[in-house]
Amino acid sequence: MTNDYSINTLKKGLIVSCQAPVSSPLNEPIIIAAMAQAAVNNGAVGVRIDTPLHISAVRERVKVPIIGLWKQIIPGYDVYITPQFHHAAAVAQAGANIIAIDATTRHRPGNETVVEIISRIHHELGKPVMADVDTIEAAKAAAIAGADIVGTTLYGYTAKTNNDSPPSWELLTQMVQELDSPVICEGGVSSPQMARHALDLGAYAVVVGNAITGIDLQVKNYRRAMQNQA
Repeated sequence: MTNDYSINTLKKGLIVSCQAPVSSPLNEPIIIAAMAQAAVNNGAVGVRIDTPLHISAVRERVKVPIIGLWKQIIPGYDVYITPQFHHAAAVAQAGANIIAIDATTRHRPGNETVVEIISRIHHELGKPVMADVDTIEAAKAAAIAGADIVGTTLYGYTAKTNNDSPPSWELLTQMVQELDSPVICEGGVSSPQMARHALDLGAYAVVVGNAITGIDLQVKNYRRAMQNQA
């Protein structure tokens, strides 16, 4: 593991994921950067940002830690959050303080293991790693592999968990009890009360995305609910 001030500054705080669907008019660097700055201005201790272009734009506007990632759809593979080392290198170059990777047990492109990519990020990029996982088994493996932070990010989004809806308080509790690494609650947190509950269960910090910055999804949800009741 690497020791980094950016992890310490996240403790007990809110991290806002500032992202937008590729098809959304919000998916512009200047807009994502404005979202990030608004979040920080109102107390967010960090932001989670996708793509080097957006990370660079956000870096110019905020001084808090950026958890950076690069979503890549690679045919034949389900892993899509910073799937390979060269994606991590681009994220680091863009200005991210912490690199988020998919650390599930799924097969990775290029036959690169979680152990290998974490080691290379530590030694070649000098950055701490946030391991996004879906199960307690993946969480333990990521911690053993050297992940500096482990997050519940992918619970509900993999074949092993796609019948479940995040957040999983049970998984969070297991991770807090069984890991020495800081555990971040991410996924499905949709109210301030839920964020508080995650901290009460022992989460090191909480990531909230769609409930704060997901305008596209929120409007769709309102529209569907209103149409169903019409």
